[in-house]
Amino acid sequence: MAYDEGLAQRLRDIFQDQKEVEEKKMFGGLCFMVSKHMCCGIVGEKLMARIGAEKYEKCLLKKHVQKMDFTGRSMKGMIYVEPDGIAEDEDLNFWVNICMEFIKSLPSKT
Repeated sequence: MAYDEGLAQRLRDIFQDQKEVEEKKMFGGLCFMVSKHMCCGIVGEKLMARIGAEKYEKCLLKKHVQKMDFTGRSMKGMIYVEPDGIAEDEDLNFWVNICMEFIKSLPSKT
C-alpha cells in the first residue's frame, strides 16, 4: 500500500528539530519512531496516531477520527485521522503533539 508522500513531508518538517526520530515502513505505510517508540505514521492518506488509552475515547469523539482497526480489531490507544482532519498544519500539529505527549510518558528504551 502506498502512503501520502505530501503528508510524509509535512511530518518530516514537524520532526526536523526533534532528536531520535526514525522513519520505518510499517503497516503498509510509513511510521515515525521517536526514541524507539512508535509515535505516528501514515496509512494511505490517513494519519495513524498513537495517543494512548487514556485519551482514546475522548479523541474518538472528534471529527474525522476513527478507530484504528488495521487487523480487523480496533487497537485501543491508536486512531486514524482522515485527511480532512489534518488538512491544515495546525490540525496536524495538534495530533502530533498528542502523540508526543504520550511517547514522553513511556519508559525509555535502551
